[in-house]
Amino acid sequence: MNDENENQYSQPVYGISVAAELLGIGVQTLRMYENRGLVDPARTAGGTRRYSKKDLDRIDRVIVLLRDGLNLAGIAMVLDLQDENEQLRNERRGP
Repeated sequence: MNDENENQYSQPVYGISVAAELLGIGVQTLRMYENRGLVDPARTAGGTRRYSKKDLDRIDRVIVLLRDGLNLAGIAMVLDLQDENEQLRNERRGP
């Protein structure tokens, strides 16, 4: 993914209601995932949550893992390992 695509992918543009609708889950569920540290949406100066496409993809992974039978603690470990793996791959690629 080039820098421009990465910037668009990471751009926080979706409010919590839109994000919940796109994912087919409730607003309270999104707040719970945030409280559990599974997602960390950006905030506006006024404190409004803004989700990026990258955030939505991460939450979609949470939903899939829940359907596969993992609990939220297990999902947190899986996501941490996936994040670490992605970081190592990026370091291997170089600048």
